[in-house]
Amino acid sequence: MKLVVFGASGRIGTELVRQAVAAGHTVTAVVREGSTLQVPLPELRLVAARAGVAGGLAEVVTADVMDPSSIAPVLAGHDAVLSALGPRPKGPSDVLTSSARSTSQAMQDGGVRRYVVVSVAGIHTGNDGPVTKYLVKPLLQRLLRESFADARRMEELIAGSPLDWTIVCPPRLTNGAAKGTFRSTTEGTVRGGFTITRADVATYMLDAVDDAALFRKTAVISN
Repeated sequence: MKLVVFGASGRIGTELVRQAVAAGHTVTAVVREGSTLQVPLPELRLVAARAGVAGGLAEVVTADVMDPSSIAPVLAGHDAVLSALGPRPKGPSDVLTSSARSTSQAMQDGGVRRYVVVSVAGIHTGNDGPVTKYLVKPLLQRLLRESFADARRMEELIAGSPLDWTIVCPPRLTNGAAKGTFRSTTEGTVRGGFTITRADVATYMLDAVDDAALFRKTAVISN
């Protein structure tokens, strides 16, 4: 497939680009002004060569994801958009909401329908045990109230769009190698699921792209 990755310079975005190239997808990696890919292009091409695949990194593009007119030309001819943008850790923020609004508009204008985006598990409570539901989640929601509010608004905006979207909600993110196994549900939350590696989040997102069962679904995932 031909994929666009927003937030390609971040840690989940880096994994998305690396794994997509290794799987043979053609990737357009979008970064903001002043940012670069964490993985050098020659290394990515070597990843593709070692995997024996015909795809690979098409280009790295600098664009303002908040401006539909800036990203619309980037989306032309692509099969799907994956967003690894994250909320600001502190203070008021509308990064997720504004970027989703801009991306949704550009996708509709350009005829691209498949949209896979990262959110957060902390704003969902279905199936949680008593300790998580009444102690852990309320504490997180107080500490991260601005970023959680941004994530909620983003999810509502995307769910109201006509796109074939999937919202992927991981819990606390960890670094390191992929574990290769994870749990997921589109009905509530994963009970006892407190962490997941960024590499596994990227794997789930890539697998979700052509999984019609996940169209217009919110999936909570964890290791």
